[in-house]
Amino acid sequence: MNDIQSGRRTGAAEPDDVLTRRSSSPDATVAYGELPDQVADVRFPRDGAGTAAPLVVIVHGGFWRTRYDRAHTGPMADDLAARGFATASVEYRRVGQDGGGWPGTFDDVARAVDAVPALADRVVPGGIGDVVLLGHSAGGHLALWAASRTRLPLSAPWRLPAPPPLRGVVALAPVAALELASRQGLSDGAADALLGGTAGDLPERTALADPLALLPSSVPSVLVHGTADENVPVEQSRRYARAARAAGDDCTLTELTGTGHFPVIDPLSRAWPAVLGALKALLGR
Repeated sequence: MNDIQSGRRTGAAEPDDVLTRRSSSPDATVAYGELPDQVADVRFPRDGAGTAAPLVVIVHGGFWRTRYDRAHTGPMADDLAARGFATASVEYRRVGQDGGGWPGTFDDVARAVDAVPALADRVVPGGIGDVVLLGHSAGGHLALWAASRTRLPLSAPWRLPAPPPLRGVVALAPVAALELASRQGLSDGAADALLGGTAGDLPERTALADPLALLPSSVPSVLVHGTADENVPVEQSRRYARAARAAGDDCTLTELTGTGHFPVIDPLSRAWPAVLGALKALLGR
């Protein structure tokens, strides 16, 4: 069932100013590989309790392009840390740099999702508890994909024999249907740049990379998407949610009336409580 809410922003800031807003420095940076972009910034929970905290592993968006990096997840990571979460903002190789795109982006995200929770557990005071994977836009695509790797063929290098140990995935304005994104031409063909060609011309790659083709994931998911999103149309999430539920997955879609692409990662927006609600729902808090 869709939960329709208002997501209109208040305040004088522009809707995308969260991309450049200053945030605190991370408490630690951990490396899940040897390459410069195979790292994650960790922020500790600010409650000082010293007990295991839930960990939110954040996969940033930016249409998989090198122009965008994990820095813009700082404001949301700060807000979550203030609410008692530990966070780990993952970096990965992106289109436009050596090794980015197909298959390097997928190599990195799979490795990060598998390794970062244990790395964070070593540095967060009191350790970590349950883990939720959160991704925005292209990061939402990668988060849904990473949670669905049991559906990959045995020959795929990223395949898992069992679902990753996650309480769930929160996908914010995700590119949840990659083949559809290719046909829609989102962001001047960003999906095609990721795949190294059009989805229609590369059906084997698309079948390995499209979360919509990897259902059921067997991992609970909550999708949060604004109806006024001009970067990633809400139909992306609607199509994924319908297919996931039909396949037997626990999948909820929260639509935010009148909300665009960036308020869902902005703690100062009226969309942010819906994101917090999604995390609490998956964690049973």
